[in-house]
Formats: sequence, C-alpha cells, structure tokens
Amino acid sequence: METPGLVSMTDGAQLRWTALGDTTRRPAVILLHGGPGLPDYLGVVAPMIADLAPVYRYDQRGTGRSPWRGTHSLARHVDDLAELLDAWDVSEAVLIGHSYGTDLASRFCLRHSDRVAAMMLMCGPFVGDWRTGYRAERSRRMSAAQQERLRALQELPLRTEEQEVELLTLAWFTDHADPERGWHWAAQEARRRRPVNWSMNGELGKEGRADPLDEHLADLRERLPARAELLCGAEDPRPASALESLALRLALPLTRIEGAGHEPWLEQPDAVRAHLRRFVQGAVGP
Repeated sequence: METPGLVSMTDGAQLRWTALGDTTRRPAVILLHGGPGLPDYLGVVAPMIADLAPVYRYDQRGTGRSPWRGTHSLARHVDDLAELLDAWDVSEAVLIGHSYGTDLASRFCLRHSDRVAAMMLMCGPFVGDWRTGYRAERSRRMSAAQQERLRALQELPLRTEEQEVELLTLAWFTDHADPERGWHWAAQEARRRRPVNWSMNGELGKEGRADPLDEHLADLRERLPARAELLCGAEDPRPASALESLALRLALPLTRIEGAGHEPWLEQPDAVRAHLRRFVQGAVGP
C-alpha cells in the first residue's frame, strides 16, 4: 500500500510524494524520474524492490501533482531532493535515477556524497556529443512522413490537446526496441505524462549545456559511493558509446539489457527486476 505525502520547500514550493514499503527501514530507495518537465512515471518500477527497502517517488517541482510557477535550476532541484530526504528522515539514500534523473542523481552526489549510500544510473547520463547520434538513429527509426509531421508539430506556436499527444507519441515511440509496441506505449504515456512543462525542460536543458556534467566527471568519480552502476537498454536510440565512455571515465560497470530501449522495464521487466533486486539487496544488506 502506498503512503502519500506533501512537503513544503524552503522557497514555498510544495512537492507531492509517495512511498511504498516499510518506511521505518533504512536506507531508503529514491526513484528519480526523467524529463525534465515530466511528472513521475516510475510507479511500475517501485514494486519490483519495495519488499527490500522503502521506495520513495516524487513529482519534481512544476510537474504532476507538484505545481510550481517560477524559474528552474539544477541547483534548486538538488536542494529539493536534500530537503525531501530531511522530511523523510533519510540520512543516506539509495538513488536510482532514470534518464534526466541520472543527471539529477549525479549532481546531487557531487554536492551531498555523504547522503548517497548507493547509486544506480539507468539510461543516462549521456556525455559528449551524443545528441547527433541520437537524432540520426531516431530519424532512421521513423518514416519520412513521420519525421515531417514531427517537425510541423514542433514548429506550431500553440498546439491542441490532440496535437500535443501526437507530438509526444512521435517523439517517444522510437525510444523502444519494438516499434509496434513502442507506438502503443508512447501513445499511452503521451496522455498520462501530462502536462509536459516545456519551460522547465528548456531552462534545465540550457543550464545543462552551459555547465555540462562532462566537466565534473573527475570530481564525481571521487565522490561516488562504493556501490554504483550503470544500466541501459541495448536498443536505446541514444548511442551506447556515450554510456561506454561514461563507464570508463567513472570506472563503473555497465549492464546492457538486450531487447530493450530507453525504458527497459517495459520490454524486459524480468531482467530489469532481477538486476534491480540484486543491486538493492547489495546496497541495503540482509
């Protein structure tokens, strides 16, 4: 049974969260969703490990059930996580981030390494010029008509609800190894993961490009917990070479889930469940 909650940040923002499992146990697992600008979507992942440790999730400010109107910064998002840990009385956490959540976890570790008991980075963070390869592979997985339609939708100054759903479906279906199931998942999530906070996405994306994580990897390597790993779907359109380079620079093991894309728990749930359970069991002990 999930436990819901609300925490007020020091700047007045209110973040909604949920916990699954025995919240008296420590350390706790924190799932960090991606985007940036999407609400939490990791509810399907939490039950895979909630019997091993309590699993906390939250909607980042400005998304889902955590409304916020104001500027966004990577530092503020790091502060949000620190304040949430305080509110949950979690001195040390097992961080499991996905996509942008891996960037958030990494930047949190840079500032609060003493609060990170272990860290799993799923499908990110990507370093170097990964976007060129990603765009090329995404285009390869789309028809010419789909590419043209996506460009047309992106250029609209305002979109209707159905146009927004169509845009997100086109943008996301190539993230999966299986294009037919990928289209189904993307269309489904295009209605669930709403609304997208595009201004948040733009602000954090701009800051991330101005201060890339690439430039902090030596420091991050020194601050990583003893248990830290990378996990990815082998069929993610984002180039595997980017994560291979990251694994070398951070001296971390990288596991590829065959037959899966950017959200490997959808296409290979058993493999992801087994990997996460092994990792969490090693992090929290018997």
